[in-house]
Amino acid sequence: MTEITKEDKQSPSPQVSSEKEVQISTSKSDSEEDIEATRARILAEQEPLQKQKAPLIPITALFRRRKDYDENAIATQPSVYDNPALARYFQPSPKYENRHRFDPDFRWTWKEELPLINKMDWKITLWACIAFFGLDLGRGNLSQANTDDFLPDLGMNTNDYNLGNTVFQTSFLLAELPSQMISKKLGPDRWIPFIMCSWSLVSGAQFFLSGKTSFLVTRALLGMLQGGFIPDIVLYLTYFFKGSELPFRLALFWTVRRVTDIVAPLLAFGVLRMRGVLGYEGWRWLFLIEGIIMLSIGVWSIFMMAPSPTQTKRWYRPNGWFNEREEKILVNRILRDDPSKSDMHNRQAITPKLLWKSLKDYELWPIYIFGLLWEIPPGPPDQYLTLTLRSLNFGTFDSNLLSIPAQATGAVLMCITTYLSERWDSRALFGIFTQFWYLPNLIAMAVLPSGTSAWAQYALVTVLLSYPSPHAMHVAWASRNSNSVRTRAVSSAIYNMMVQLARVIYSNIYREDDKPEYRRGNRVLVGINCMNICVYIIAKLFYMHLNKKRDKEWNAMTEEVRSYSNYRIQTFLLINLQQRLEYLATTKDVGSSRKDFRFAH
Repeated sequence: MTEITKEDKQSPSPQVSSEKEVQISTSKSDSEEDIEATRARILAEQEPLQKQKAPLIPITALFRRRKDYDENAIATQPSVYDNPALARYFQPSPKYENRHRFDPDFRWTWKEELPLINKMDWKITLWACIAFFGLDLGRGNLSQANTDDFLPDLGMNTNDYNLGNTVFQTSFLLAELPSQMISKKLGPDRWIPFIMCSWSLVSGAQFFLSGKTSFLVTRALLGMLQGGFIPDIVLYLTYFFKGSELPFRLALFWTVRRVTDIVAPLLAFGVLRMRGVLGYEGWRWLFLIEGIIMLSIGVWSIFMMAPSPTQTKRWYRPNGWFNEREEKILVNRILRDDPSKSDMHNRQAITPKLLWKSLKDYELWPIYIFGLLWEIPPGPPDQYLTLTLRSLNFGTFDSNLLSIPAQATGAVLMCITTYLSERWDSRALFGIFTQFWYLPNLIAMAVLPSGTSAWAQYALVTVLLSYPSPHAMHVAWASRNSNSVRTRAVSSAIYNMMVQLARVIYSNIYREDDKPEYRRGNRVLVGINCMNICVYIIAKLFYMHLNKKRDKEWNAMTEEVRSYSNYRIQTFLLINLQQRLEYLATTKDVGSSRKDFRFAH
């Protein structure tokens, strides 16, 4: 890197490929002073565009910011839009709902951006967490009902309970992709509140259960209505947050699952004491009261959700959330981070052809496999926790309260590991870490002597279930490796379908003839656990191989190009510009198949 001399400053370099620099040479005034002034203006605009991290502490991003930064510094991040020769291949689709706010020359400061991120966290992230609480409250209340003799009251046994879980998980799984397709057509802001209100009514109607048949029917309906919620929410969050911001928001989102598993037992502790009120069992009141809570959240969501950053105005919200400049900041920060987010309208359906293309993206299959496998080892112990505690002679209310420590610890650990996976840009290794967390606990459960004290068995299960879940990391990983809206919509649904399929599988690992210690089932879990470790290692090597192969192809052709920055010339070894432009103009590769895309791992 060398300094430009005085003579260099007085004549533009012919090697700089930029429309703005071309404009210099074709200006009406050919005076050296005009050229110098124009060049200085361009450099002043371009100089701040250096890749930098937002001055936020991610783990406290909702509440605090770092103080050791210049809030008036330019927050605009560099992107393909800064190179006019490349930018024309990444222009937003004419159908993109935020296109009118897109401006590649727009600049803003951290002082403007950071309050907007916090504002979105309070309006979008907080809402998503409360909505997920509504989902998980109804999805997990069967566990609390079991502590109040739910199965004996309805004349059912463990195998009937397993069948009910299988019906629910199968319905949930089958509903994921169709629900995502409907949501993509109608818009998440319309579809999500509808399914929330619907499942709330079905969940509350479990008050009237009369036996095995009605139990299975409600399980099927709940699965069908709840199935699309999670992928719908994930896609919705990508409309507002950058790829680097999404994992921690998803960690908060899935932390709510743990929080719900803490709040729900406390709620059940009180509600189940209503056994005998008006002659009904406590578990019936639990279904009814929690159904009312979920319905309230669903109705609130109707008025809370906005389709996009530029569509927040409603008759009940006439001023919207953001002014015009704030909308421009939100739109341009998202597209600079990921131009692929502008290739579809937020109410544009995914056609069968586009769906098939997304399903054929084999590069995402390893993440789908993770969804199928990662949760199986701790799944049965978690699912049977309250029943296991009852079999260890803990009382109804003690069983509910004793489930809290594992959930609280797991919630904290998930946030920490998700944050670290993004900060260290390493995901597969954290997945392996979780599998190693399971292994010694499962081995102990498989060989523990029958006479072991109840408290020792409880401690072992608690340590196992305190694992740092990689779930949020996986979903953000799939989103990042999708590289298109249609693939992102499909990948979140497919991944969650695999998670539900895993739950169908592990719902049938613990059997009636293996209780109460389930040693055979635990040996099976140990085997799956060991297999999972190998799968993560293979997947990481697979993505490293793909990236290395693409780097080799992408960097095979080179030419020297120059860019000006702060009156210095930097020489870069880049792809032959002509051949790169030819590839971008003619390639049929889309999404994650593009040669200019690299996979996170």
